[in-house]
Amino acid sequence: MEEVPIITSTETTILAALSTLPPPQFSHLTHLISSLSHRHRRRLSSLLSSPTLFSLTLRHLHSLSLPQKSLLIARHLLSSLSLLAHSLHPTTNTTPPPPATANLRHLDSALLLLLLCEIRQHDPESLSNTPLPSWRSTLTNYISDTILTISTIPMSPNEIVIHYIETIAKCRRFVGVMGCGGGKEGREVAASVAAVVALPSVSGVVGRECVICKEDMREGRDVCELPCDHLFHWICILPWLKKRNTCPCCRYRLPTDDVYGEIERLWKVVVKVGGGGSNLGV
Repeated sequence: MEEVPIITSTETTILAALSTLPPPQFSHLTHLISSLSHRHRRRLSSLLSSPTLFSLTLRHLHSLSLPQKSLLIARHLLSSLSLLAHSLHPTTNTTPPPPATANLRHLDSALLLLLLCEIRQHDPESLSNTPLPSWRSTLTNYISDTILTISTIPMSPNEIVIHYIETIAKCRRFVGVMGCGGGKEGREVAASVAAVVALPSVSGVVGRECVICKEDMREGRDVCELPCDHLFHWICILPWLKKRNTCPCCRYRLPTDDVYGEIERLWKVVVKVGGGGSNLGV
């Protein structure tokens, strides 16, 4: 009997969110995902075809601690989530990272680590009984059929999206299981400097209360407006945003430079959009 794939809550949430996209936006997202997937396959092929590059990358992985490996996958996950969240909600204060400027060492290490986890899950003994110098050959044989199939038979939009969703789910599991980097949901993280600098100042606001200092706003006092439209004195909101990335009134989340905090913020965007999703017609 053919094994039925298990659909996780992560995959269900993303599918529900994607179902809200109109066909043109979904087609555009599929194109972006396809380009990203092609680049990752190309990097993985280069990694496995070069004994020197493979040896250096594997040595780098072995030098990393468990929290550092978790952070490596977290950065990889953040790249995928940024692309997804921006497509689902263009005003979510994030833009997809440009692939051409990504750190290739981090990318190669993350792709190799994910592949090692996959093969251990698929066949736990395949690497345990294999000498380290032969790992490259073992990994190459494991994925050669897949890469050959993808190279000769173009993936359908459905396959592209499903593979992308599975990768996000895999990364979230990895970070959840191995993440010793403090990725606790609900912890306070500072707003990113770039997000704070980009906040606009407003004038002509009189009689509104700043909920932080409880004083009325008046002419001559600098006032800041958050993306959620709530107003605060600059002198009041800056100390707040140095400690937390949420609006004091509604808990709207500003971007943060903390990788785990930003993953949590973008994931909440996906969850919120997916809350009203229907069946995905792909």
